[in-house]
Amino acid sequence: MESSQATAIRSLLESQQVASLGTLHEGDPAVSMVPFALLPQGQGLVIHVSQLATHTKDMLANPAVGLLVIASPASATPPQALPRISIQGHASQCLSHATEYLQARLSYVSRFPQSEEMFAFADFSLFVVAVRSARFVGGFAQASSVTAERFAAIMSASS
Repeated sequence: MESSQATAIRSLLESQQVASLGTLHEGDPAVSMVPFALLPQGQGLVIHVSQLATHTKDMLANPAVGLLVIASPASATPPQALPRISIQGHASQCLSHATEYLQARLSYVSRFPQSEEMFAFADFSLFVVAVRSARFVGGFAQASSVTAERFAAIMSASS
């Protein structure tokens, strides 16, 4: 992978705040939208979701998830040329007594300060998505697969 692609991955994940979340719902694929934050050093992504949401129940039943983050459309760019990353991961609920909870909450609230009040709602909880692998497409004929280890190295590098 070229360093320009690594920079593009970091830039994409740091600039976009919303991902499409793919879960298995009663055996069928389901996709929803979730705001996400990044954990330091490429340790994963954090989402804050309601227990009332179908995707939360899906993640508790089957933690295998996919996240798709795509660059904002530009008027002169064909949709197929937009940079995007598809992340395959494992979602785990991050309970308030867990050692990683404070860092996950800090990461999320730092990115979404308005979400602070939602932490008082009993039906909301944090999930950490540990990256298993990723596929980055930087545009036409610019694709790379990324291991979890390479993802962490990319996200740990200085911008």
